[in-house]
Amino acid sequence: MAGLNDRAVPVSIAIASDRYLRHVAIERGLSANTLQAYRRDLSAYADVLAARGILTPEAIGAQDVAAFATELRSRPERPLTASSMARMLSSVRSFHRFMLEESMVSVDVAADAKPPKLAMRLPKAISVEQMASVLAATDGDDIQSLRDKALLELLYATGARVSEAVALNVDDLVDGDIVRLFGKGSKQRIVPVGSYARAAIDAYLVRARPVLSARGLATPALFLGIRGQRVSRQNAWLIIRAAAEKAKLGIDISPHTFRHSFATHLLAGGADVRVVQELLGHSSVATTQIYTLVTADSLRDMYTTAHPRAR
Repeated sequence: MAGLNDRAVPVSIAIASDRYLRHVAIERGLSANTLQAYRRDLSAYADVLAARGILTPEAIGAQDVAAFATELRSRPERPLTASSMARMLSSVRSFHRFMLEESMVSVDVAADAKPPKLAMRLPKAISVEQMASVLAATDGDDIQSLRDKALLELLYATGARVSEAVALNVDDLVDGDIVRLFGKGSKQRIVPVGSYARAAIDAYLVRARPVLSARGLATPALFLGIRGQRVSRQNAWLIIRAAAEKAKLGIDISPHTFRHSFATHLLAGGADVRVVQELLGHSSVATTQIYTLVTADSLRDMYTTAHPRAR
């Protein structure tokens, strides 16, 4: 890290942004989607600064950061949600910390920028019975049904993110009852696979995947599309939507519904929150504890309904 006295000719905001993005890509191992979101956030920030005549990091003042926050709040044509505003301001704060650490600036002018407070949003889970009906909607002996059944059973059995599930290779299944998942930042975790998911995956591997594989180029991907290519996240969304419609749930569900339901049902069944944290791949137990609020709500509803003096 260079000292302040060693600082060369001031860089432009564009060059500083590129250096920051390279830094977070390497140091944090961010996904391409997350990196693209950072790039969009900093591009919007640079546009506001340029409109104020600011082209170098050292010229940015706290009032310019505040002006960016104000611009985010007052966009009539593209209003932002509180979560989007918080994310964009977080990107800007992180960018300024990086520039200070790299001696591109002498002070962090974004240190006091406060993101909007977010209302706590509880994860949306469905009941065990609703999940069973969604999984039953994929019953069938054709290759597509066998594939869909294996995918959805795996999502519910492991709490995997959809990106983790579609990125799986056949070799990531260990001894049939363990799966290696690669989460954010390429962090690996080992998750058990229950008997229902094992049976569905075995049926798919024996009776469906060889047929799908023969239709495309050789690939180690676990889940294959109709043309033999790796199933995409978009494909997974469509598979889940079709199963929900067939099950006549009457509500919209997404791949993350499986992850939320996995965590909620485990905690409701008595699992320790730190075990669930490990299974989900959360870096902080505080993230996992949000699910305990969901189960507490369920207990409260049950109590209110059943206890003679609850109401």
